[in-house]
Amino acid sequence: MIQAIITKPFADQDPGTSGLRKKVKIFETPHYTENFIQSIFDCTGKSKGKRLIVGGDGRFFNQQVIQKVLKIAAANGFASIMVGKGGILSTPAVSHLIQKYKAHGGIILSASHNPGGSDGDFGIKYNIASGGPAPEKVTKGIYACSQKIRCYRIANVGDIDLDRLGHQEIGGMKIEIVDPVRDYADLMEKLFDFQAIRQAIADGLRFRFDAMHAVSGPYAHEIFEKRLGFPTGTVIKGQPLPDFGNKNPDPNPVHAKDLIDLLMSDGGPDFGAASDGDGDRNLVIGKGIFITPSDSLAILAANAHLVKGYRAGVAGVARSMPTSTAIDRVAKKHRFFLYETPTGWKFFCNLLDMGLITLCGEESFGTGSSHVLEKDGLWAILMWLNILSITGKSALDIVRNHWREYGRNYYSRHDYEEVDTAAAKEMMKNLHDRLESLPGMEIGGFKIEKADEFVYHDPVDCSVSHNQGLRILFKNGSRIVFRLSGTGTQGATVRVYMERYEADPVLQEQNTQKALSTLISIADEIGNLKLYLNRNAPTVIT
Repeated sequence: MIQAIITKPFADQDPGTSGLRKKVKIFETPHYTENFIQSIFDCTGKSKGKRLIVGGDGRFFNQQVIQKVLKIAAANGFASIMVGKGGILSTPAVSHLIQKYKAHGGIILSASHNPGGSDGDFGIKYNIASGGPAPEKVTKGIYACSQKIRCYRIANVGDIDLDRLGHQEIGGMKIEIVDPVRDYADLMEKLFDFQAIRQAIADGLRFRFDAMHAVSGPYAHEIFEKRLGFPTGTVIKGQPLPDFGNKNPDPNPVHAKDLIDLLMSDGGPDFGAASDGDGDRNLVIGKGIFITPSDSLAILAANAHLVKGYRAGVAGVARSMPTSTAIDRVAKKHRFFLYETPTGWKFFCNLLDMGLITLCGEESFGTGSSHVLEKDGLWAILMWLNILSITGKSALDIVRNHWREYGRNYYSRHDYEEVDTAAAKEMMKNLHDRLESLPGMEIGGFKIEKADEFVYHDPVDCSVSHNQGLRILFKNGSRIVFRLSGTGTQGATVRVYMERYEADPVLQEQNTQKALSTLISIADEIGNLKLYLNRNAPTVIT
């Protein structure tokens, strides 16, 4: 029986760069979740006879929301839904399933790297038929629908058993509970030379992967331990937990400190990696060296020709604006087309969909390729393992050789998390209002050549995206970027990025924060960070 439930709009259902993210308590508000799900279906076109992919990262409230999605989808005429067993599907796995099974779209239940648990965060994101995140015109449409909703339709039936593989049904809509790992693992085996990696393991390659009690655990156990043959215990924290073990599933130097310490120790493995809540981010560490996401992207692009799935060549590469320009130097030497986009994976999707780029990445630990239209943590880690296996070199040697050939981009991001929103906006406005007066100014021995607000003109659909960050560009090629992040659920997050290029190999072994110390001081002075944010230091430094 289909019911039409009378409701009214919630003013705060505007999806950000990665869907709607709020505290669990907000999603538990009566009608709140149902409203947003119905708004997705109202916005995204006729659903009758279509297929939908649904899954999430296993965080608290995941299974309850999946039941709501199934019942609302049945009431809206979907013919079939594919759901990961236990409600589990990584973000890149959802993207792959949408493409492989030609689905109408997919709903991903995750707040990515944000904390979980009953007092943590939850999120709902919609991916379109290409497999990529909904573009701005769709997210704006979803929000518009959410602001005029007056009822939602839902099937009045019992819950589905999400742990039983096979077919079930709700009111004529077929539901298939599938192995969440198999299709994705099969894709990875096609892209990478698993035999070369197995040989490297036999020759002594040691590896440690931290799944952070998030969605990547089942994928890592299957791929790294079962298919590749790394010893049992290579994957740690491999069981997804609703609260991620009471820790943030964020693969950065703060939340993955134990893994980094292990790789920096004398007895540590040769290579280490971690992924985040929904499996789309990656942290990679070589024995004795932390590899920045920006350097990782550049190194993968420079060595892509060694990897089975990329021997045909790289059409082009792209990076988000705040990401280090290390990839630019690779693109110039190899004559790849290069694109600079705003932060947010959806901005890469038009380029990927049109075949304009093969590899892309963001400094926030996101890297990917044309194999799916999402960033993909395990893909990036496998790319590294494949390159290590083919070259026989250590990660440290690969990084140092890259710096000698292309130069080193000293680069760091300073995050000021959960600061007062009004104060953060005032800081950005004050800096924005002073941009025109900054060129020509000399500060700390650095002369400002240009200061602007980044505006993106999409070369595919000709859309224009404003307010994408403030840039301070110096005559010597250094730069500072300021932007507000849209991925948090409490207060505001101000991100400040500093970058300086060093061509001299003798000067490429400095401590990053020391090498950037002058730029860090300039950023503090230009942005008046301590004054506006009432913070003496960043929350996280990467």
